[in-house]
Formats: sequence, structure tokens, C-alpha cells
Amino acid sequence: MDRLTKEQRHRCMSAIKGRNTKPELLVRKFLFSRGFRYMLNHPRLPGHPDIVLRKYRTVIFVNGCFWHGHEGCKYYVLPKTNVEFWRNKIERNQSRDWEDRQKLVAMGWHCITVWECQLKPKVRQQTLEALENTLYHIFLEDRRIKCYETIEECSMVAEPDAGYGVNSK
Repeated sequence: MDRLTKEQRHRCMSAIKGRNTKPELLVRKFLFSRGFRYMLNHPRLPGHPDIVLRKYRTVIFVNGCFWHGHEGCKYYVLPKTNVEFWRNKIERNQSRDWEDRQKLVAMGWHCITVWECQLKPKVRQQTLEALENTLYHIFLEDRRIKCYETIEECSMVAEPDAGYGVNSK
């Protein structure tokens, strides 16, 4: 049973922001302090990713565990009231997230999801350093010199000894 009235619950839920959340600000502040430059909520990309790093062809989604249904997380617990509504809402969010990631990958973007629970004080530094290492790895992999295999067998189109030298007249 909900302790708040319907109007109070509505006011609380409508006050929750979709942009510039605390977890998102933590990630942005860390990235900026490490020299990464980014754009926010790019309107032309599917899903309007929270952070877009064009140099790295990478987008970062900073997801709330409840709103995006982080399976196995202690912060993802369905409310006891209006369960069917919340289950449908979170499933729609998950399917939309999956479709957006598929579209971005098809466009050649790398997608990274950082969950709210991964930014809790105990594991925050480890998560942010792993994010930094992942971005450097993506950068180096995308710019790695590709080695091409040499083909042993070549077929000649021209005649073997045409005699194009000075002495052949």
C-alpha cells in the first residue's frame, strides 16, 4: 500500500528529471576532467544519447536502474501499487533502448551503458576508470593499422618477356 496520496505520488514522480541527473553529471565531470570533449543529447541520433563523443564514435547512456529495468539490481524493484502499469512502462523503455542501440550500431557507433548503481560511492572510481580505459581502447582499435595479407599467387596479364629494353628492335 502506498503511503502517499495519488496527488502526492504524481507530484513526486513528475519532479524526476530526464536530463542532467546526478549520475549523468558525475560521468560528465569525470570525462571532462580527463580531457574528453563531448556533446549532450544529440538530437539527430536515435535515442538522444546522454553523452556523445564524436572523436571516439561512441555514445554513452547513463541509465537509472529503476527506469530502465536493470535486471538483478537491488534498485530495480517494481512498486506494489499499479504493478501492471509500471511493468509495461519499463518493458517499453527496455525495448526502445534496445532498438536505439541497434540503430546506433548499424550507423557505426559504439554504445556504452553506465548504470546508476555502478556510480554508487563504493564502486564509482572503478567504474569511471573502466569507462576511460574502454574509450581509449575503442580509439586505438579504430585507428589501428590494418595488416593486409600478401597474395602469393599472381596472374600476369601482360606477356612474360616482351623485350621492351633498349636493345630490342
